[in-house]
Amino acid sequence: MATSQHDDLPVPGYDQLAAGEIQHRIRSLEVEDLRRLLDHEREHADRVQVTEVIKARLGELDAGATPSPGGSPRPGQAEATRGGSPVDPATTPQPFSSPPHGSPHQRGKPKGDERRP
Repeated sequence: MATSQHDDLPVPGYDQLAAGEIQHRIRSLEVEDLRRLLDHEREHADRVQVTEVIKARLGELDAGATPSPGGSPRPGQAEATRGGSPVDPATTPQPFSSPPHGSPHQRGKPKGDERRP
């Protein structure tokens, strides 16, 4: 099996990621990795929103920001999938009914008949 030129990109599965996902994944990258991604993007899909995201991150790093961890999944952590739900039965609150109209001490009043004779 031949290795693809995409295998050496610093973000796994880069070409399948949406711009919003790329924005989070590139936060941990150094300047040289960002430049490689920018060159790759310009040579292939050339998505305007993605190139803007990468250029903005380069600008942040040039202004003194440092790469921050957390841009890619931790080892052993599943990749996020589209349409997946983080809801877990253990963290779901118990269902409840909305309070009835009125209360035993203050009953709800029916609307009056507004028909005119």
